[in-house]
Amino acid sequence: MSKRYIFLIVIGIIIIGGAWWYFVQGASTTHTVKPLVSTSQPSKKVVTAESFNKSQYSLTDPNSIWVIVNKQHPIQPINFVPSDLVFPNVTLRIPGQTEMMMRSVAATALEQFFAGAVAAGYKLEISTAYRSYDYQQILYDNYVSTAGQAAADMESARPGYSEHQTGLAVDIRTQSNQCSLEACFGSLPEGQWLAANAYKYGFIQRYPANKVAITGYEYEPWHFRYIGTELSQEMYKEHVETLEEFFGVTGGTKYN
Repeated sequence: MSKRYIFLIVIGIIIIGGAWWYFVQGASTTHTVKPLVSTSQPSKKVVTAESFNKSQYSLTDPNSIWVIVNKQHPIQPINFVPSDLVFPNVTLRIPGQTEMMMRSVAATALEQFFAGAVAAGYKLEISTAYRSYDYQQILYDNYVSTAGQAAADMESARPGYSEHQTGLAVDIRTQSNQCSLEACFGSLPEGQWLAANAYKYGFIQRYPANKVAITGYEYEPWHFRYIGTELSQEMYKEHVETLEEFFGVTGGTKYN
C-alpha cells in the first residue's frame, strides 16, 4: 500500500471523527436565547402641579391671616381685638400710639418690606395700622359729618367692617409726607415700588383703582394688607388683584 493512499485514509478518518464530535457536542449543548430588548423609550410620568389649597386658612375667623373683611363681611365678633399686637421696628408717624401696632406676624413682614424699600432708596413710615372698633367709629363719624354718609362709605369703613381692626392692614406714607393718603401716592416712585414688590413680602395693595366695584372702596395706593407670602405670590402668579376675586367672595359697594 502506497504512502499516499495511507495518508488519504488518515485524513478521511480525521474529518469523519471531527464531524461526529461536532454533531454529538452540538446536540447535547443547550443554547440560551437572549430576550429581545425594546428600543422604545419608557413613557414619561406626567407630573401635575399641585393645586393651591384655598381652604388652608379660614376666611371668616379674625385670627386668620386670610380673613376677608369688607362691606358684606364684618368682623365677628364685632369688638375683636388681636392678642399679639406689637410695634413694628420701622419708622412710625406717632411712636408709642396703639394705631401704629400690628399683629406680630404682619409686623415682622412689614419690617422686611421696609428694609427692601430702604435698599431700593426709599424712606417710608407707618401712617396708621391697627384701629380698634371705637377708634374706627370716631373716624367714620368724622367722615360722615364733613362729607355725608354716601361719600364716607366710599372712603372709610364703618366700625366693625375695617381691615385695620384685624391688625393685618397698614397705611404707608413717605417720611417726607408727600401725597399722604392721596391717590397721587400711587404715582410716586415709593408708591410704585410698594405696589410692584408687595407680593414678595406677603402683602397686597388692597384697594386697586380698577376694582372699586369689587372692594367697595376708592383707590387707596397707600393701604396694604398682609396675607402671607404663600397667598400673595399665588395671587401674583395668577394675576388676581383682590381677595374677593381669588376666593369668590362677595364684596361690592353696599353694606349687607
